Amino acid sequence: MTELPRLLRYGLVGLASNSAGYLGYLALTGMGLPPKLTMTALYAIAAAIAFFGNRSFTFGDGGRISPAALRFIAVYALGWVVNLSILILFVDHLGKPHWLVQGIAILVVAALLYALQRRFVFRVSPDPRLQ
Repeated sequence: MTELPRLLRYGLVGLASNSAGYLGYLALTGMGLPPKLTMTALYAIAAAIAFFGNRSFTFGDGGRISPAALRFIAVYALGWVVNLSILILFVDHLGKPHWLVQGIAILVVAALLYALQRRFVFRVSPDPRLQ
């Protein structure tokens, strides 16, 4: 069984949720909202989109929604901490531009979240079409 089709589906869901989130981030910070507060608000919205997209489309999880949702929340909370830490380190302490740091942070956190969703959050479907 190859992981490539699942990674591609994850990429599509991530592209949709993160593109919308990042464009919103740029727009809201461009209007003067603080980067870390903006990231936090948009992170929650993108996480909701990602849960439903990844649960069915990426991983084909047909199990009960509540246990997966609780594990997903825990994993995304960790992702938020990593994202916030990246912003604090590279923007606040090293003086890098927040728009660039957040763009890179999205990719770093996405890789972490994929691994945790694959191993911990969702039960992978036995349907070979979703493998």
